[in-house]
Amino acid sequence: MNKKLCEKELALKYDFQHELEQELESLKGIFRMGHELEVKWVPNGNEKLSGEVKGVFIYIYEQDEEEAINTLKHEFLDYAISQVIMPYKEVTNKLISLINEDAYKRKERLVEALNKIL
Repeated sequence: MNKKLCEKELALKYDFQHELEQELESLKGIFRMGHELEVKWVPNGNEKLSGEVKGVFIYIYEQDEEEAINTLKHEFLDYAISQVIMPYKEVTNKLISLINEDAYKRKERLVEALNKIL
């Protein structure tokens, strides 16, 4: 009986994994992006998170199927928005780096000038 129960649980898990994959494909089609992404359902794989994107994988940790679908949508949208704002983030980080470099050079010039006075 336990073997049949395990087989049934595995079949249900496989079916729901497939459902998540279909949902992800639907999201990719709607938004025309994220084609590199795959989904992995790992129920109870992380007690602190409902889901997360690591590399090209969206990990879904929710055991409840409705919550898992909602988490997949949330993680996909978060990924999509992150991809859209990435160029702005890169430019901002580069600008901050250049400003920090300039400020450091100015500080060093002042230190050298003050050192000559002393």
